[in-house]
Amino acid sequence: MKKQPVAQTLSVTIAEIIRYKITIGSLTPGQRLSEAMLSEELDISRNTLREVFRVLTQEGLLTYAPNKGVFVSVPDMAAIIDIYQVRRLIECDALIHSYALHPAVQKMKQAVNEAREHEKIENWIGVGTANMKFHTGIVELSDSERLIKLYRNVSAELRLAFGHLNDPKILYAPYIDKNQSILELLDAGQNQEAAESLRRYLDLSERTLLAAYKRSQSLF
Repeated sequence: MKKQPVAQTLSVTIAEIIRYKITIGSLTPGQRLSEAMLSEELDISRNTLREVFRVLTQEGLLTYAPNKGVFVSVPDMAAIIDIYQVRRLIECDALIHSYALHPAVQKMKQAVNEAREHEKIENWIGVGTANMKFHTGIVELSDSERLIKLYRNVSAELRLAFGHLNDPKILYAPYIDKNQSILELLDAGQNQEAAESLRRYLDLSERTLLAAYKRSQSLF
């Protein structure tokens, strides 16, 4: 197998780090990214960082503004609708074809437990990160590296979409019990019911986000 050049491998690694920072909420929608600070923090050259910026801009996670710099993207209504369409296709199908003893189910259970711990101290950003882990677990039920890789990008863009909500509790709090319910259906071998429950859940989540987006636009 032909090895990737070192510089290319480094760019891939750095891009994954920045995607992860977006997914866990440490980089927020609309935030300006400083080349100097990031290159020092990640111990890479500015040329490598610019290549990473180019890749993530193509993915829709970053936005370049002439004479202003590079910013974390703020997804619009079309992007939100598209994200949820992809989620329904991937996640619901993964649940239908999964089995209760799949290793990813344990990750899903751990994610629910993490969410409950964060809920106790009202750390809603932490609840959101645990929720992301739960849904990543659902995708891992597919045993498809291509889908898992695709979902990593989708989940980062999804976290940016959540930035339209001023109060993350509104979005995250109701879904802890919903995640638990999906797990219980999966444990009982009721895969179709678990997928239908998730579909309704995603429909509600999408409507909540779109309403928040419309409210944010009405302020301008």
